Amino acid sequence: MFHTILTLSYLIPNIYLFFRIWQLFIRKEHRAYYVLIYLLLFLIYPAGNFLEGKYNPAAKILSDTSNYLLPFFLYLFLCVLLIDLFLLLNLLFRVVPCDKIRSKTFMNRGLIAVIICSIAVVTAGIINFNTIRTTEYKINVPRKSSELKELKIAFVSDFHLHPGINPRFIERFVNKITEAGPDLMLYGGDIVEGMRNDREIEHFEELLGRITSRYGSFAVPGNHDHYAGSDINNFFSRAGIVLLTDSIAVIDNSFIIAGRNDSRERDRKSAEQITSGLPDSLPIIMLDHRPSETEQISRTRTDVAFSGHTHHGQLFPINLITRKVYELSYGYMKKGNTHFFVSSGIRLWGPPVRTVGKSEIIIVNCRFQQNTASG
Repeated sequence: MFHTILTLSYLIPNIYLFFRIWQLFIRKEHRAYYVLIYLLLFLIYPAGNFLEGKYNPAAKILSDTSNYLLPFFLYLFLCVLLIDLFLLLNLLFRVVPCDKIRSKTFMNRGLIAVIICSIAVVTAGIINFNTIRTTEYKINVPRKSSELKELKIAFVSDFHLHPGINPRFIERFVNKITEAGPDLMLYGGDIVEGMRNDREIEHFEELLGRITSRYGSFAVPGNHDHYAGSDINNFFSRAGIVLLTDSIAVIDNSFIIAGRNDSRERDRKSAEQITSGLPDSLPIIMLDHRPSETEQISRTRTDVAFSGHTHHGQLFPINLITRKVYELSYGYMKKGNTHFFVSSGIRLWGPPVRTVGKSEIIIVNCRFQQNTASG
């Protein structure tokens, strides 16, 4: 179903694009060249999908090119849509004479403008994706019987690690975490996917294993981690990360970390089932890959909850959809007595282009007090 939706999302806008560019910008003597060029570009994406998993130079070039063509076609579609909207308004208000719109100058400049605009947006998205940023928050959490006064938490999600990723990105991430010096390192799922028995994956394990913190590193699985099968435990173990699957960890008699399975697991426990048997004398931090149960979690004794998965939409205007799907698709909110944080992800799945959100490390400075007011 997902691939059917993705295919239709690619096919239908491209049909519209092909005919509207033909009608608006292409003169008769150039139409044969236009058809050839457009079809070649259009076919790169399905060809890249067909060759996915075949590790040869041609397959990699097609796959990499298609990753950039997808957002290019998206923003080309939006640009042409804006022109059509302008033309519709122009029919009503006659801002620009019709003979100018039909002129060769309009056709040439219009085509150049939509292409340059689309390339510029994609280029900005590439730069944005490759720039790792830190978002800091300060909150107050009830101390209960914990002796802990402060806790600095680093949280990331959605690495989507697979062979072919530039290890320098992971190295920059590790360096930023080291500079931040958190007391606790948390991962919100979708950390690894694709081939597992690969030297590059082993290198990623070694890089993540360099991260040290006072209370260690903990993670929950996401929907993409599911593709790792039984080897997922080995990856996290070799990276020095404790994987929590509908389980808890009591840390130094100071706080509790509760980690949920991804919602694709039919037998996963509810937030209430995980927290109901926990002592009410310690603060509870919950990891849940998808931010789809904020209401249920807010009714438990969870103090702080972390999620990822949404990527904040990744590409405009998809973020407008994720905002409708999730109560909190990105950022922070307090619901009941629970502080919720949703990351836009440290990396992405699919096109390495991010036109909304950021490649994000969340740092939360928790101050444990008898007073439960939010900071």
